[in-house]
Amino acid sequence: MTGGQKCAVESTVDVIGGKWKPMIIYRLLDGPRRFGELRRLVGDPSQRSLTMQLRDLEADGIVAREVFAEVPPRVEYSLTPFGQTLTPVLMAMRDWGIAFQEQRLATKGQSTSR
Repeated sequence: MTGGQKCAVESTVDVIGGKWKPMIIYRLLDGPRRFGELRRLVGDPSQRSLTMQLRDLEADGIVAREVFAEVPPRVEYSLTPFGQTLTPVLMAMRDWGIAFQEQRLATKGQSTSR
């Protein structure tokens, strides 16, 4: 880190950090999703909150928004090629989360058996 430049981890957290962004990206790993589907899959954030998070991710080049010329209009969100480079990051987070949950269960089991 030189000349006032941010730490690389800080830059990553700036882009994918927050309550909903990691879950949005994770759910888009499987392919394009419509707004309502994405909202249900990530934990039912408010419409405003999800819209803001998607706009941020779009502005950062992580998510693409495609509007289809249909009545009513259909909008789908997908990861950009650059957004897809986050796959190993999200998979590592998922794997760590699984290990953490298992460790917590094992620790709770030990404390209740005493």
